[in-house]
Amino acid sequence: MDVLRPTLINIHGRIYRKNHVKDQVYQNEEEDDFTCSGVVDCMDEPCDSVLIEQTEQGYRCTMDVPSALYKYIIGKKAETKRRLETETRTSITIPKHGVEGPIVITGQQRAGVASAQTRIEVMLDSFRRKQPFTHFLSFAINHRTIQEQFVKFKEEVLESHSQDRGIDESIFQNPAKLHLTIGTLILLNDQEVTKASELLRKCKEDFIDKLTDGKPLAVWVKGIEYMNDDPSMVDVLYGKIEMKNGTDKLQLIVDGLLERFMASGLMGKEWDRVKLHATMMNTLFRRDPTVEERSKQNVRERESFDARHVLKKFEDYFFGEVELNTVHISQRFSADSSGFYTSSGSINFS
Repeated sequence: MDVLRPTLINIHGRIYRKNHVKDQVYQNEEEDDFTCSGVVDCMDEPCDSVLIEQTEQGYRCTMDVPSALYKYIIGKKAETKRRLETETRTSITIPKHGVEGPIVITGQQRAGVASAQTRIEVMLDSFRRKQPFTHFLSFAINHRTIQEQFVKFKEEVLESHSQDRGIDESIFQNPAKLHLTIGTLILLNDQEVTKASELLRKCKEDFIDKLTDGKPLAVWVKGIEYMNDDPSMVDVLYGKIEMKNGTDKLQLIVDGLLERFMASGLMGKEWDRVKLHATMMNTLFRRDPTVEERSKQNVRERESFDARHVLKKFEDYFFGEVELNTVHISQRFSADSSGFYTSSGSINFS
């Protein structure tokens, strides 16, 4: 990394410099004395957007942090917490393990409290990105006719191409869970789920209602494509989704949601534009049929398949038409009574 051009981090609209700190690796990370990476250096200037109140004893601010992230602030034998307190001349109070509540920072100097808050915020942003995603924004594409056509597609592929390398029943999607993913979310407590739900409703008010005019979006699921460059070494094969009337309303909605949720810090940046697709075959399903397509499973553990013949035969396969009316905050590794993912929040177009 160029020390004269450090990485810039955008957290809730504030820009921080991130200087390189060598990660420290420790065993038994699930133990109470877990140690995190070294504290991330950053800009220590007080930020006007940080709410710091003056008290009789000095200054005070609170931070809403999911309990799952406390250990990164505490560190092994509380080393990280003590270092933060010493370097910023503050006192940091953290709730007990498993108890949700605000972290409280107090100190004699406002600059010290602001510095501690900034360092914690930048450090937690880094560790949050390393957590597996818990939810994802999605449209259900599991209408009965789509499921029937998908099952027919699966049967025909297995009948005609089961001898092609890597193709077997285990890599096909569960028909009840066919969906369009807008983006993945890391929601670590009920407060963050509520925040995501409120943001989704705000998006509906701000721009979605204007685009949909209070009506569902009619789309086709037609044709198949693959994610990588070599059709003989495919990991993900998907059905293409497009508006029936040829407009870009769906693309505008999903890209708008992506932008808003990334700006909120609840969604990491995966791409600049959402690919309108529904996964039909995924080699991650070999080991775990409940896994989602963006799992961070080691790529070397995946066995690709040869999709050349499938692509040639089913290039324009018509899976059907469906009306998209609901955006879900879908919970990973879950299922509702219909077999689709349990929804932790949603909005309807009509």
